[in-house]
Amino acid sequence: MERYARNIGTLTPEENELLRTKRAAIVGCGGLGGYILEMLGRLGVGHLTVIDGDVFAPSNLNRQLLSDTGNIGGSKVLAAAERMKLVNPDIAVTPVAAVLDEDNALALLRNHDVVMDALDNIPSRLAIARACAALQIPLVHGAIHAWYGQVATILPGDDTMERIYQSPEFQKNLRPSNPSFTPALVAALQVAEAVKLLTGRGTLLSGGTLLLVDALHNEFRLTKLK
Repeated sequence: MERYARNIGTLTPEENELLRTKRAAIVGCGGLGGYILEMLGRLGVGHLTVIDGDVFAPSNLNRQLLSDTGNIGGSKVLAAAERMKLVNPDIAVTPVAAVLDEDNALALLRNHDVVMDALDNIPSRLAIARACAALQIPLVHGAIHAWYGQVATILPGDDTMERIYQSPEFQKNLRPSNPSFTPALVAALQVAEAVKLLTGRGTLLSGGTLLLVDALHNEFRLTKLK
């Protein structure tokens, strides 16, 4: 199919067809989630479940790909579904206008091949990590602040999320600072991890490996969590 012609070379035709059979859940449709949706949909991942109970606010306009001046106050997940109709109508999108928590995580994430963490708070991240562990689903974590970001792939049996957020450094209440470029950068790295997971190739950021991104000083550093 011409739509996916430029995927070939990066992916084999067989891998490209494989992606069309896969199901990914994107938890959060803000800065990270909008870019993740865009990239997974353009690649051709066949079914995307988007989960977010929030609506757009004017402060989202500086970075959230799905926001525009016409949908302020509107549902983020409905905007995600409408966006994918324009970008790739072959992709099935299931919008879930709900806040993921301990009570609904198992039901919402069940029957997916990968879960994408595009959240903005620690309790929800820990909840999806526990649900993915129980469901034996790989989780691709991403987080941003200002010029900085981090990415990790959490396979069933890993306690990476707990190890990240047990550090006092991550418990600080930082004033939110989210420019346009950091979400796009971190989301791209998360999508690359998802494609490797779904096609079974490449080296994953797994086993307690955390990629730290510093766009201010052009530094990418791998660290092993203890």
